[in-house]
Amino acid sequence: MIEVSGIRVPLAHLDGDDRHELGTVRTTTLRKLHLTPHDVASFELRRRSVDARKKSDILMTYTARLELTGHANAERQLLARLERKHASRGVNHVDEHPFSLPSARNKSLDLRPIVVGAGCAGLFCALALAQAGLAPLLVERGDDATRRTAAVDHFNKTGALDPESNIQFGLGGAGTFSDGKLSTGTKSAAHRMILEALVEGGAARDILWDAKPHVGSDVLPQVVTNLVRRIEAAGGEVRCRTRLVGIDVSNGAVHSVTLESRDPSTGFIREEHVATNHVVLATGHSARDVFELLKSAGVSLERKTFAMGVRIEHLQTTIDRAQYGNAAGHPALGAAPYKLAHHLDDGRGAFSFCMCPGGFVVAAASEPGGVVTNGMSLSDRAGSNANSGLLANVFPTDLPGDDVLAGVQLQRSCEQSAFAAGGGDFIAPAQLLGDFLQGVPSSGPGAIQPTYPRGVTWGSIESCLPNYVTETLRVAVPRMERQLKGFSSADAVLTGVESRSSSPVRVTRDETGQALGIRGLFPCGEGAGYAGGIMSAATDGIRAAGWLIDSL
Repeated sequence: MIEVSGIRVPLAHLDGDDRHELGTVRTTTLRKLHLTPHDVASFELRRRSVDARKKSDILMTYTARLELTGHANAERQLLARLERKHASRGVNHVDEHPFSLPSARNKSLDLRPIVVGAGCAGLFCALALAQAGLAPLLVERGDDATRRTAAVDHFNKTGALDPESNIQFGLGGAGTFSDGKLSTGTKSAAHRMILEALVEGGAARDILWDAKPHVGSDVLPQVVTNLVRRIEAAGGEVRCRTRLVGIDVSNGAVHSVTLESRDPSTGFIREEHVATNHVVLATGHSARDVFELLKSAGVSLERKTFAMGVRIEHLQTTIDRAQYGNAAGHPALGAAPYKLAHHLDDGRGAFSFCMCPGGFVVAAASEPGGVVTNGMSLSDRAGSNANSGLLANVFPTDLPGDDVLAGVQLQRSCEQSAFAAGGGDFIAPAQLLGDFLQGVPSSGPGAIQPTYPRGVTWGSIESCLPNYVTETLRVAVPRMERQLKGFSSADAVLTGVESRSSSPVRVTRDETGQALGIRGLFPCGEGAGYAGGIMSAATDGIRAAGWLIDSL
């Protein structure tokens, strides 16, 4: 198979239609290689990105793979011809080696493994274990996708929070309602398989080649539901509204767990002790009760660096113009994203996080009396505003005392302060960026209307965050303006607080993937401190499944 990178197509040759785009890229590639359509047996896109370095001449760049009708012999001849003409740059032979999920290799278990948490790490771990023939039980404290969506809608309209089924908890985890961005800074052979599984579940095919793929929070509920069906078809069992409330660890090994199930219609609670020697913890960064449970069970935990801040909103047209100049609005480009970071001389840094083009700020609380913000986009990214987390680092040394859960306490304190500043009922505090930079409260919006669904109370976010966070943001934002024109617009809206970007705790594990000193306990994903997004969490879930199988 031949891979061709650096295929450049001017925007003028594209109209936003996927079929037309594929045909244009194919024609451009064949012209580059001096091939005819009859020479090609198959053609597929592998990567698409925007080259906006010159605002006056924005290009789409592609990588494609093709098989020739003459197979290996024809491919060798093509590469040799290009070499002779010094035209082989970006053209290479590649061998396809599809990633395979871990195999149990005829191993069996007397007691089935239990996966706790049905976010991306838990779902892909359970899928791997099920396809290996180990019939896992996957438990999720929140609801299935349909009930969870209804619970989120009800909370947005009424302020009646279900602490077990919300933006943080439920099938698909926190990622289900945060746009479904699939960009990652990590590399893994599993990534292609994960993307293909999401496409099989209902995601658009362009996530297979887009450099910054996303699924959309309107599509993800169906995708994760279809992943559950695959797990069940392979012999696994999935239970929603089922929470881990106890874990029996003795003699350095796991022996059982205690699960609590709640009937959503009657409220009836059933407690069950389940014998098992293998537990995968994929509980996410907001399962604070699980951190307490692990601490009391003697599981090794440690503080880790995390981040807190606010959501910042701009008009999407402002971001589009900054990124694409006069080409802004072209149908082949869509809503423009951004990614910003600035490091201060004192070692702190500020950065954008979970940027949602054409999106909305969401109410992401999971506890009474605390306001939490996050962001999401629908699949079309057609909202008027762009939003992103605007965060600063919190280091373990910033935290008082020696309690390993001090970071959790700081998060909770900031969320409660935001609740109070908003005036209760999960209304969020908001401030204009210009006022924040000058240290004065705001009395209302400018050109940008906030999208937080529970409404906002205008004033100051100062009291909701540690001084070192607000001061870092004040210094960094004007400097981020140099990276993205318009970012420091005075009427940009800050909504507080964004406190759940990552876990403040790491469940330490050894080289076999097991919690230190405890056989059979496999912490993984964001909540355990080993991932930061859908792709890295899903990959870590698959890795945990492999470690579990290797331990048999």
